[in-house]
Amino acid sequence: MKNFFFLRTRWVGYVARRYISGDRKNSPSAIFSVLGIATGVLALIVIIAVMNGFQLGFIESILEISSGHLRVENLPAGPAADELENRIRALPGITSAMLFRETSVLVRGKVSGVRGAVLRGLPVNALTADPGLAGKLEMESGTFDLSSPDNIVLGTELARMLSVRPGDTVTVLAVSGGLFGQEEGNGYSYKVTGIFSCGYYEYDLGWAFINIDRAAMLAGPGEKPVLSIKLKDRWQDRQFMAAVEKIIVSSADPMFASVSVSSWRDYNRSFFSALRTEKLMMFILVGLIFIVVGLNIFQSQRRSVLERREEIGMLRALGASDIAVRFVFILDGVFIGLTGAVIGLIAGLLLAFNIPAFFSFLEKIANLFISAVNVAADFLGSGEAGSFNIFSPAVFYIREIPSRVIPHEVVLIFLFGFLSAVVAAWFASGRVSRTRPAEVLRYE
Repeated sequence: MKNFFFLRTRWVGYVARRYISGDRKNSPSAIFSVLGIATGVLALIVIIAVMNGFQLGFIESILEISSGHLRVENLPAGPAADELENRIRALPGITSAMLFRETSVLVRGKVSGVRGAVLRGLPVNALTADPGLAGKLEMESGTFDLSSPDNIVLGTELARMLSVRPGDTVTVLAVSGGLFGQEEGNGYSYKVTGIFSCGYYEYDLGWAFINIDRAAMLAGPGEKPVLSIKLKDRWQDRQFMAAVEKIIVSSADPMFASVSVSSWRDYNRSFFSALRTEKLMMFILVGLIFIVVGLNIFQSQRRSVLERREEIGMLRALGASDIAVRFVFILDGVFIGLTGAVIGLIAGLLLAFNIPAFFSFLEKIANLFISAVNVAADFLGSGEAGSFNIFSPAVFYIREIPSRVIPHEVVLIFLFGFLSAVVAAWFASGRVSRTRPAEVLRYE
């Protein structure tokens, strides 16, 4: 039975192969359809990869520098709290667990005015205890040294606004809590030991780090330290929240009644939702390319069905079923979709993995043109044009275009491009079922 079915249907592939390699191979419509599918797949892969690069860069900066994957808040001080911290750190799958204190302050440089900042107190061994934080903080100058209570590390933009460098002093005034220091009412002087950059403008402009013990003096009376927890897999946050809450409950200490655990999904919900919506809308807008290409394939296949009414009628008269004849045209759509999607996939991945080199190439081409203009300007005695940067550091707060390729998104884009051609061919071939062999062949 299986061999009989194969013999009855293998002609479909033969006819489709003749159809594709014969009349359609030089068809402008088929060529434009392939190019349209390839362009859509390429554009979506590159655009989504660049969006992933920016968005994941922001998300990782927030999680590694600011919030962590889990937060344990309202921790009381004392030996019981230390024991709780040790039990949490012992959980498998946790890369780091570190206490910090945070408060809002005003920072004044030696010359410039006052700037608001978030002052975070960290342990002396913060960078060794938290590799994720160490990987995100790039020291522009100086060192990340919090060994002395009088040391402070500033963000690069904050240091620029205050006109300070390592070795200079800044004055810190607490916004929450009381003022303290050598000069009552004028704050306390800190020595700048380092200037960091993380690539996230908000942190580079408005963050500073000091020793956690000194930060406790700046905190308000009701402010308690927070335990920031980093996980190997941040998507397992719900599982670890339950494990941490179980440890807190098992301690049976009334001091821990107000202790709460929250996930990165909770305290960054609005920001992450905005990023997800932005990505979805971009996917939909660029995906409209496939609708246009699909309509082109639909019209092309529909015209082809009308032009081949006699051949379709002959096949139907010889006993071919509607589905078998439709598959001849559907396989043409499969060929167009697969060819275009593969070309777009290869080109998109090559471009997505080499975005900085691509923009560097464009800058070289533009600068070659500018050099030619400068030569002509020198000959005519006119002024010279400057060099060209697509993303000039004077305008954009980026050094290069980031790109992150996520495999399952690439597969989804590939299938989206491929299936748009197949679906269009399926609907266009629907006229086959309305072809009547007797009417078509009556005058043949």
